[in-house]
Amino acid sequence: EVQLVESGGGLVQAGGSLRLSCAASGFTFDNYAIGWFRQAPGKEREAVSCISNIDGRTLYTNSVKGRFSISSDNAKNTVYLQMNSLKPEDTAVYFCAADPSISTWLLGTEFDYWGPGIQVTVSA
Repeated sequence: EVQLVESGGGLVQAGGSLRLSCAASGFTFDNYAIGWFRQAPGKEREAVSCISNIDGRTLYTNSVKGRFSISSDNAKNTVYLQMNSLKPEDTAVYFCAADPSISTWLLGTEFDYWGPGIQVTVSA
């Protein structure tokens, strides 16, 4: 059974940091890209970042470049999203998702597997 479980969310003041974790199981982690997405109330889901466990390639949406950093620990089947200099507009439910190809993130098409999501709230 495929499982993706996010952790590390919570409430933080603007300018602060959080590190999200995505623990994966049930599929060959090394052969997948893991993406982070977020959805704020009343808004469409937004792709935030992605990492390919095949070649290590990383991608970021423009609004988080220079503030967020994605990394992968293949020994632990876990992907991390380090979020620094957080802003109130980063407030959202954050989801991690898995897909065999990082191109799926670029094309904006649907990832194969999804976690339940975790709340991140940044206060002003």
